[in-house]
Amino acid sequence: MEKTCTSVWENCLQIIKDNIPTQSFKTWFEPIIPLRLEASVLTIQVPSLFFYEWLEEHYVGLLRKTVKKHLGDSGRLEYNIVVEKSSSQKPYTTNLPSSGNGAEGKNQSIPMPVALNKDIKNPFVIPGLKKLQVDPQLNPNYTFENFIEGDCNRLARSAGYAVSAKPGGTSFNPLMIYGGVGLGKTHLAQAIGNEVKRTMPDKLVIYVSCEKFCQQFVDSLKNNTINDFVNFYQAMDIIIMDDVHNFAGKEKTQDIFFHIFNHLHQSGKQLIITSDKPPKDLAGLEERLLSRFKWGLSADLSVPDIETRMAILKKKMYQDGIELPNDVIEYVANNIDNNVRELEGAMVSLLAQSTLNKKEIDLALAKQMLKNFIKNTSKEISMEYIQKLVCEYFEVPVEMVKSKTRKREIVQARQISMYLAKSHTKTSLKSIGAFFGGRDHSTVIYACQTVEDLIDTDKKFKAYVQDIQKKLKMS
Repeated sequence: MEKTCTSVWENCLQIIKDNIPTQSFKTWFEPIIPLRLEASVLTIQVPSLFFYEWLEEHYVGLLRKTVKKHLGDSGRLEYNIVVEKSSSQKPYTTNLPSSGNGAEGKNQSIPMPVALNKDIKNPFVIPGLKKLQVDPQLNPNYTFENFIEGDCNRLARSAGYAVSAKPGGTSFNPLMIYGGVGLGKTHLAQAIGNEVKRTMPDKLVIYVSCEKFCQQFVDSLKNNTINDFVNFYQAMDIIIMDDVHNFAGKEKTQDIFFHIFNHLHQSGKQLIITSDKPPKDLAGLEERLLSRFKWGLSADLSVPDIETRMAILKKKMYQDGIELPNDVIEYVANNIDNNVRELEGAMVSLLAQSTLNKKEIDLALAKQMLKNFIKNTSKEISMEYIQKLVCEYFEVPVEMVKSKTRKREIVQARQISMYLAKSHTKTSLKSIGAFFGGRDHSTVIYACQTVEDLIDTDKKFKAYVQDIQKKLKMS
């Protein structure tokens, strides 16, 4: 029975293959599995309900003809549909007969994807208005030029630039950019789209947030325009989908995006997606969708280091045509270190306060104005922090400062640490000595006196201490 079922379906495929475009055949017919042949009824298995609906809408006439050609006038077609529930539940199947209501001539003439000169409804255009060319929905300010590169984002930026030069032609497809809030995911993703539109204006690029996509899908269901919705997105050359973690729990929307994703990927089109987590940590998304997110490259954006934060601020100042003292820039960059969005917001707030109050921006004003942005501004500096800062400054291991070694660079770091601990904390000399390797209070007194003498006589040493003190004040 299985052999007969398979042979009949193979014969049907030979006819179908000659009547539709190659890409359509690969997308809609190669995944079909013949299951059984009973009483001239051929049962075929399709991957989803959406798959069944698409075949019934676009290819039912062609299917009916081919089945009757090989099974006679009594030949009929039945679908076995795989219904996926969630990642924690096993899929089940259900059988549905073919309706046979499709238009016969229509099935052979519709290419896939639908060409743009067809009447495709643009979900970004308000119904009733004159149809416009596809607006990519990109922010023109989000460019590679405005995206500061650092160790925190070098891989993602390099991959993004490679994709913009050859969309769909690299192994970075999809390109998944992930990271915390305010680290530049949307900026980088849109920078790719803007660069493509600049160098390849004929490419169809669309940026859409996951929430917007979900709303459009719901609207298309209400208005019975699901085919227009799918056709629009399948006609794109590049889709930039922002915040895909918001697909969690939306099974039907995931299903539609799954098929759009498959079609675009198989057609050599580019997909760029952003998320707050890597694929392995995303919850509430179907495994089949997550597996496709892993096909290309997943690049993370981490919190920028102090040098990158300062570069970001200086770039923004240059763009806005303003100048700020370096100590103010350092203060803001040192104290706002969790994300770029807050960093830029703090600078905007500082500039606004300065303009409204007609005050010159200095370190005192910066400290006063940015209290709402900076956490724990009044916390006491600890000896652990002083020791860590000094050791990082002189590039010596922390554990060596507490050891018995008499190497010059270690002794210098130890003495400066003791001097700063005495100056910036309320800790007793005895406790300071005990912290730095079990030394007594007389050693601390000697260290402090030595540092003070060197500050008075050695300009280079004085500059070291002042630089470290400035960093402590920033803290």
